[in-house]
This record gives sequence, structure tokens and C-alpha cells, in this order.
Amino acid sequence: MIELEHVTKTFNDGETYAVRDVSLHIAEDETLVLLGGSGCGKTTTLKMINRLIEPTSGTIRVDDCDITQQDVLALRRSIGYVFQDIGLFPHLTIRENTGMVLRLSGWAPDRRATRVDELLELMGLPPAEYADRYPRQLSGGQQQRVGIARALAADPRYLLMDEPFGALDAVTREQLQTELLRIKRELNKTIVFVTHDLFEAVRLGDRIAVMNEGCIEQIDEPETIIASPETEFVAELFGHATQQAERFLAGGAA
Repeated sequence: MIELEHVTKTFNDGETYAVRDVSLHIAEDETLVLLGGSGCGKTTTLKMINRLIEPTSGTIRVDDCDITQQDVLALRRSIGYVFQDIGLFPHLTIRENTGMVLRLSGWAPDRRATRVDELLELMGLPPAEYADRYPRQLSGGQQQRVGIARALAADPRYLLMDEPFGALDAVTREQLQTELLRIKRELNKTIVFVTHDLFEAVRLGDRIAVMNEGCIEQIDEPETIIASPETEFVAELFGHATQQAERFLAGGAA
């Protein structure tokens, strides 16, 4: 369980609010999507959960423990993190990239190799074919699969995903969304997922938190938000997307 209570983040000596008084309760095995445009505070909120960014005020708890009372490196290693730009080390093989967290955590080489093989199989990257390749030898979608495998390496209960599919083409993006749903069913992870794509949010999220100017406009199940938007901003956001979808289905310009 992850809890945020009245969390605020400011910059420029308190003059600029990135996140303002955000409270969230993320349940076990839930996928919560933080949805919003550029600068709305969604990535800052995500990064505060594992202390890549420190909150200015408020409290964040993971498993009922205040994150500020935990060793920051131990906290980050206990929570999987997937970046939009993937962040693979170009000079390391896929096996080495995937097992990086395990090596830092002191896993024995044989145990590490077995776990890496399991993860690559899970992600549809047979080790015999892919483990000894380098990132440059993989497609963007395959590299992102390695990024997800690396985040899952130590079997964390929590997975933070910062627009992980945002730089991929539409077909690859849809394929990886499907893979993520499959992994979620198989592994029962609690996921916080950041995106600006409304359709991705609706497809992946058990609940969606719509953010705007550092605040949460509405948080609920996708069907409820679509049927009963609580603010003008949410109504316009989902209404515009619906109009785009209707034009696309009708063969018009999106």
C-alpha cells in the first residue's frame, strides 16, 4: 500500500508549485494511472514516491512506513522503476542490464543468471537469442521490454512507470500495453503509471487520477470518470477525446 497525505512540492524557494496538497491511497495489486498534460505534476508525484524528488511538505508512506525514515538506496531498490527513455547502459549486454539491480544487491552470479533468464522469458525475449546482445541491437519495443524486466528483477511489490511507452510507435505501444496487462495478472503488482494519453489510461488503470496544475481534479474508476466528470477540466478532457475517437471511427480527421 502506498499513501500520500497532503503532499506538496515547490521550487524556486516556494514560489513555484509543482504539486499542491495531493492525497492518494493506492491499494495492493491496483494500477493507479496519473493522467495529465505536460507540467501538471504527475511525474513529480511519481518521483516523490521513491525519493528521486523530495517532497516539500506532507507525508508519503510505503507499507505504513514513512519513506523519509527509510534508507533512500534501499527504498529505491525495493521499488521497480521504468523510465520513458528506458535508460539501458549501452556498453552492457541485455543480461547485464537486466541483472544490474541484482548485482548491486549482492545476488550470487548463478542465482542472478537464473533470475535474468526467467525475466527475459517473461518478456518474450528468449535468453539464448537476446541475453548477449547489446541495446543498440534491439528495437525500441524490445529495449523497453528489457527496461521492464530490469524493474521486475528483485521481484518488487511496487512498480513505478513514467510514461514508459510514450516514445514508441502506436503498434508497439499497444503491444506493450497488452504485455503489461498480462504481467499484472501473472505477478499481482501494485503499479503507479504516468501517462498523458487518455486512451492508455482508460485501458490500463483500475483507477485514474486526473491531474491539472499540480492538483488532482478527480480520482475514480475510468467508467465513473467518463460517465460523471466532477470538474469542467475533466469534462473537457474526456469530451475532447471522445470527439476525436468518434471522428476517427467515422473516417474523418482526428
